[in-house]
Amino acid sequence: MMNHETISLQDCVCQGKGNIVSDMGGEKVMLSVQNGKYYNLGEIGGKIWDSIENPISIGQLVSTLMQEYDVDQNECEQHVKSFLAHMAGEGLVQVGADGHRE
Repeated sequence: MMNHETISLQDCVCQGKGNIVSDMGGEKVMLSVQNGKYYNLGEIGGKIWDSIENPISIGQLVSTLMQEYDVDQNECEQHVKSFLAHMAGEGLVQVGADGHRE
């Protein structure tokens, strides 16, 4: 099982397939067709979701978020890795050297 410690800034991440996403009151909500669960990604999670439509390195994702939000780099890295590990565990994103984990 993936955790935030196994994710590196050099890894790429991209959206998984089979999810229905909608904006609701400034936050993103998602339905996973595969597992039938709803997720509230929130504002920042929604920003991350939009940013990973195409494969992007996690380091670049962190840089993008730091430009938009007033956050310390180490704190941003830890939160992004934790968020992505959770999302990967739910099958919502792919993380790996090319955006895909085997």
